[in-house]
Amino acid sequence: MHGSLKGLVFAISYPVLAAIGIPANLAVIAILSRGRCGLSRCITYYLVSMAVTDLLVTITVVIFNRIAGIYFPVSILSITPVCRLRTVLNYVIIDSSVWLTVAFTFDRFMAICGQKMKIKYCTEKTAARVIGIVSTLSCLKNSCLYFIYEPLYIINNVPWFCSIKLLYYTSPLWAVYDWIHHLVTPCVPFILILLLNALTVRHILVASRARRRLRAHSNGDTRSDPEMEKRRKSIVLLFCISGSFILLYFLLLLNFLHVRIAKFSYFSGSNFNQSNFILQEIGYMLQLLSSCVNPFIYAGTQRKFREEIKNGVKYPLCLIVKLFK
Repeated sequence: MHGSLKGLVFAISYPVLAAIGIPANLAVIAILSRGRCGLSRCITYYLVSMAVTDLLVTITVVIFNRIAGIYFPVSILSITPVCRLRTVLNYVIIDSSVWLTVAFTFDRFMAICGQKMKIKYCTEKTAARVIGIVSTLSCLKNSCLYFIYEPLYIINNVPWFCSIKLLYYTSPLWAVYDWIHHLVTPCVPFILILLLNALTVRHILVASRARRRLRAHSNGDTRSDPEMEKRRKSIVLLFCISGSFILLYFLLLLNFLHVRIAKFSYFSGSNFNQSNFILQEIGYMLQLLSSCVNPFIYAGTQRKFREEIKNGVKYPLCLIVKLFK
């Protein structure tokens, strides 16, 4: 595939992501905020906060970074100080999205496996605190990124674009920061999500076998267990969200290891004839795709969510019909 054709693929893909991600996440925020999907307030807090961060990812990263860079390469967004702020904001929002996924996974782990801690941890107040802490720490962690960029060009004393300083690759301090930066997101979330899901599955298998034996010995009842059915639906939602995260962030993790182990550099410009650049860009695009996936997971796994979507579509149609009668 020639470089121009590869560039065209990305130029088309990002507007499609924005066209899908913005209305999908707005619909999720509107539907879940009404509290009619049969989910607890604690779960709703996490899912709404995840939808908000995914919406912000679509607006700031996809539109103001990717689409603006492709279709409006020279604009006020390209001035170096603005470019630096954009980059920091992008990472803050992405980190918040990732760690809210981890927080949701941990919340479901506590709800299913830690019955004693469930009453204390799985509450609206705790969820609000966790969301606030995640957002604050994401801001603190990524603020240092403002200082790793320098102007690519200086025209009429105006600095343009952002280029990663050579010092970022040669300085031991920046090397440590880069390892910590990528270990915190997405390496540690990878490990935590896999570990929590494995422990959750183990607990559910043991609990389900015990409940079946108990029901069989007590009254010989072999009908479906409402409690296990409820847990099954919760697990399907959990695994779909965490599974999509792992799949869509995997290539980005490989790209980081490739840069640090093989001693390559992150690309600041565009060179679609370089395989390393293609690997990096596909990793970023899959990462951004994760901001559009969750609404479809909710629609596929939650019956009441689908019903709310249908009601939302029917309502304006009914109003139009009434106007013409």
